[in-house]
Amino acid sequence: MKSTKITSYKLDAAFAKLLEFDVTAKPDDFIEVAIWHNAEGFDVNLNSSGEQRFCLTWGQYKALKKLIKELDG
Repeated sequence: MKSTKITSYKLDAAFAKLLEFDVTAKPDDFIEVAIWHNAEGFDVNLNSSGEQRFCLTWGQYKALKKLIKELDG
C-alpha cells in the first residue's frame, strides 16, 4: 500500500458581518474570504439569503474589479 503524504497548515482568512456593509442583510449574514494555500486565488463564503460559495484566481478577481468599475462609472 502506497502511503499518502498529508500536509497541515493554518488557513489565512478574514470574516465580517454583512450588516456593516449591506442594508438588506439579516443579523446572522456574513462573508468570509480565505486565501488558497498556494496563494493563487481565494474562496468566498457568503451567507446571505442562503449560502453561496465561489472561488476566484487573482486574475479573475482583477477582471471582475475592472468590469464593476466600468459599470459603476
